[in-house]
Amino acid sequence: MAVPGVNIRLLSLRPSLCLPSILASTAGRTAGLRPFSVSARKQDVNNTKTDTFVELAKARRTIYQLGNKSPVPDSKIEELVNSAILNVPSSFNTQSTRLVVLLHDEHKRLWDIGISVFQDMVKAGTIPKEMWEKQTLPKLQGFQAGVGTILFYEDPAHIKPFSEKFALFKDKFEPWADHSNAMHQYFLWTGLESLGFGANLQHYNPLIDAPVAKQWDIPTDWRLIAQLVFGSPETAPGEKSQKPIEERVKIYGKQ
Repeated sequence: MAVPGVNIRLLSLRPSLCLPSILASTAGRTAGLRPFSVSARKQDVNNTKTDTFVELAKARRTIYQLGNKSPVPDSKIEELVNSAILNVPSSFNTQSTRLVVLLHDEHKRLWDIGISVFQDMVKAGTIPKEMWEKQTLPKLQGFQAGVGTILFYEDPAHIKPFSEKFALFKDKFEPWADHSNAMHQYFLWTGLESLGFGANLQHYNPLIDAPVAKQWDIPTDWRLIAQLVFGSPETAPGEKSQKPIEERVKIYGKQ
């Protein structure tokens, strides 16, 4: 499902039926202010939406062991990515996040590039051969076993004009853009969970930046921020320890 004017690259899509997006169906915003008095039915609907969102947030976990079985057609992935690019906010509405989606063979090609980069580092003595064989290579092959990878970029050409126009905040626009980029990452990670995928977030930039840009004709001034690897979850997530909530949250004025 192509969206005019939206800068997303979706590579190696298989033809499939176009189904409504789970998240896009609830992405619309109600114009104006909500009335102070709402019906019990509306309250129930809102509670259900909140509960669903919280459950998805709880279910979104890091899964490293992935398979190449996709629970949905590729069109669903495309719809989810379009929903992210259209609905995730950005500071001053800069809209500087760029997404490159690699599926199936293109996804495998990405991690072939990663393996090649690290092999060169082993040959140069930068990485010990034993570490490469026992740790790094199995990890990269594990990523490659999945269905796809979403590459998250920032386009500085859409940040610079705001830095020049609002000189008081000129040093803030790049960090703010990174904040928006991170929201895209979370949106898509949680959305992929809703579709039945497992995923993990990686940061192999800047090691892979140049060969990836060359392979997919990506503008060299785009900044690669992260890589979201996804596929069929082959294991359950591990235990996650939590620090006490009272040390991390403060609420004032509660009634």
